Amino acid sequence: MPSPMLLLVIGIIVVALIFDFFNGFHDAANSIATVVSTRVLTPGLAVVWAAFFNFIAAFFFPLNVAKTIGKGLIIPDAVNEYVLLAGLVGAIAWDIITWYYGLPTSSSHALIGGYAGAAIAQVGFSAIIYPGWTKTIVSMFISPVIGLIVGFFLMVGVAWAFRRSFPGRVDKYFRKLQLVSAGLYSLGHGGNDAQKTMGIIAILVFTYKRSIGAAPGDVHVTLWMILACHAAIALGTLSGGWRIVKTMGSKITKLKPVGGFCAETAAALTLFGNSYLGIPVSTTHTITGAIMGVGATQRLSAVRWGVATRIVWAWLLTIPASALIAAATYNLLRWFIKL
Repeated sequence: MPSPMLLLVIGIIVVALIFDFFNGFHDAANSIATVVSTRVLTPGLAVVWAAFFNFIAAFFFPLNVAKTIGKGLIIPDAVNEYVLLAGLVGAIAWDIITWYYGLPTSSSHALIGGYAGAAIAQVGFSAIIYPGWTKTIVSMFISPVIGLIVGFFLMVGVAWAFRRSFPGRVDKYFRKLQLVSAGLYSLGHGGNDAQKTMGIIAILVFTYKRSIGAAPGDVHVTLWMILACHAAIALGTLSGGWRIVKTMGSKITKLKPVGGFCAETAAALTLFGNSYLGIPVSTTHTITGAIMGVGATQRLSAVRWGVATRIVWAWLLTIPASALIAAATYNLLRWFIKL
């Protein structure tokens, strides 16, 4: 019969995959909002399209983001099973809260915030690996700006290239191209976001093996972790986060197929670069910035800055809010289990 500790580890892996599912569910809007709002695909077809690319991303990207999460943010010696469980609870709780209010916040930042909050609750701020956090925090502010700038100039370039074409012909052409851009964005989304859960599962398995004396040499991501995490995020995307689709697809700015193509392509390029650099960037921040950049090419008033400001406040609150929830969860566990 499996030991209680092994059962706990299996249970936490299930919770991690549930978080991954919620990540896909919450971030489905990122992948499909533009292609749905431009009516290139119906919502049902759009989530199938996005989920497919979420899954096959398992075969396209190196595991640099998983390595950052697994051993680049928190000192492994400061981590135990309960820290990871509390961190996941903090991330899932914040995802549910923001989904309910239709806010496209970052599941990635909720995860790392919850992870950090639980670790700090256990051993204090000595658990933090500050260099790893520097690039993560910088990306929190830079990624939407890069998405905005690339989206803006890509839209300007496309508008100039097709300035002599009939609008109907341009619309028809970019309806087809938007299928490609939506696929690329979903590929980037799966490639970056699924690896965050892989990193959590990898450090969990490392911690368990260390506790039973197996003495693993390093935190290692295995094939079953890769396939399980990509399957979970793809299933979450299939379920769709319809409240957030409305915010992303129509409340920030009105999009046509050419604008949707530019926003998705700009976000995809940004995600590809960050994934190869091992930066756990926010896919939500990136696509939102790209949509704003595309909208701003029409006129600044085309972007509903009030909605954008509300989204930014949710971004800023994500890491501290999920950290506080995780720290409270860890303290409750410590009280009940007498850690």
